[in-house]
Amino acid sequence: MPYRHQLPTAVPLSHDIEHRPGRKLPYKARVRWTDPSTKQRRSVAQMHATDDDAQEWIDALLASAGRGIDPSAATQTLAEYGNAHMQLALRGLEPKTTDPYLAGWRLRVVPALGHLPITMIANGDVDRTVYAWIADGEGRSTVKNTLAVLVRVMEQAVRDGLITANPARIKGWQRQYQLAEDELDNPRSLALPNWNALQDLADALVARSHDRYPGWGDVVTFAACTAARIGEVSGVRVKDIDTTNWIWTLRRQTTPSPGGLADKNTKGKTARRVPLIDEVRPMVAQRVLALGNRPDARLFTGPRGGRITTAVLRDATHWDDAVQSLGYEHLRRHDLRHTGLTWLADAGVPLHVLRLIAGHGSLHTTQRYLHPDLQSVVHAGRTLSNHLTTTPGLPPPAPGMSATLRRL
Repeated sequence: MPYRHQLPTAVPLSHDIEHRPGRKLPYKARVRWTDPSTKQRRSVAQMHATDDDAQEWIDALLASAGRGIDPSAATQTLAEYGNAHMQLALRGLEPKTTDPYLAGWRLRVVPALGHLPITMIANGDVDRTVYAWIADGEGRSTVKNTLAVLVRVMEQAVRDGLITANPARIKGWQRQYQLAEDELDNPRSLALPNWNALQDLADALVARSHDRYPGWGDVVTFAACTAARIGEVSGVRVKDIDTTNWIWTLRRQTTPSPGGLADKNTKGKTARRVPLIDEVRPMVAQRVLALGNRPDARLFTGPRGGRITTAVLRDATHWDDAVQSLGYEHLRRHDLRHTGLTWLADAGVPLHVLRLIAGHGSLHTTQRYLHPDLQSVVHAGRTLSNHLTTTPGLPPPAPGMSATLRRL
């Protein structure tokens, strides 16, 4: 059928409320109108618990009809409307974003709110639903993705004129979005404890992979020691490695996109320099030498020469089984990045340098990796004392103060 554009036309409605005693929802609200195109008589009806609820429903349809909206469209459920207009609501997003959005829609939004007419969903309904997801133990990122797809569907309903405001825009959730975008509240808690733990993980992944491919161990070790994302490790080329100063210039990442995997700019859209520590230099040097005069060759690939993603690494190494056997049930591939940044912070790398290595846009994100222990705090106090007692022009310590403190 060819597309036919119809301009909005205000449709006059007749309406009535019928009381049917003895039923769970005894008030039947109904509206009738004449279709301006076909001239046919049409109607919609809905049952309600009270007369006020029925009248409110009719008033909403009258307001919609006054704005030129087909009353039958205004009575669609959220599930019906979302399924019919999802492609439009998610336009412009990449598959790696739409996949978790669609999962959130199917698994959480539709079961919780899908049965409600889209014009009857209020901010309170969404608010209570979100907190129900949290109470059920859903992760912050899961809730964020689920709420995001609901916001987009409701925003499309606003553009279509079905509703005047988006009830899914809950106040206070912008901060939650930011926390879930990349890292969690306490990323240090997600890091591997030490070098031996990292090597145990690398060995376990190699042992569980097909043909015991050693490259998976190198990928994991390199990612943790450079605080890089798996997609960024996949994007390393020979020409990016400076074996004189042992610096990796991180310029790109491999990411899913329409039509398959693609190499794109880093998440921050700018290149950054990352140090290559002694522990990974022999492995990197061996790979650079093996690739010879091929500056555009990838330093890390799968066993068949393919590009690596976090999903490829997970499936090829049976990641979930491997980490569970080591006692790290909740360890994700991204936690290798948390590991590297935590180790760098504990090694005393200045905050501004750590931010550049991480590629963080906000200093606040980097600060979450800092966790000075008691020894560091004591050392800071001694450093200040030395400064005060050796700097010219400052008063000396009060006489007898040391003896007084010892008695205390």
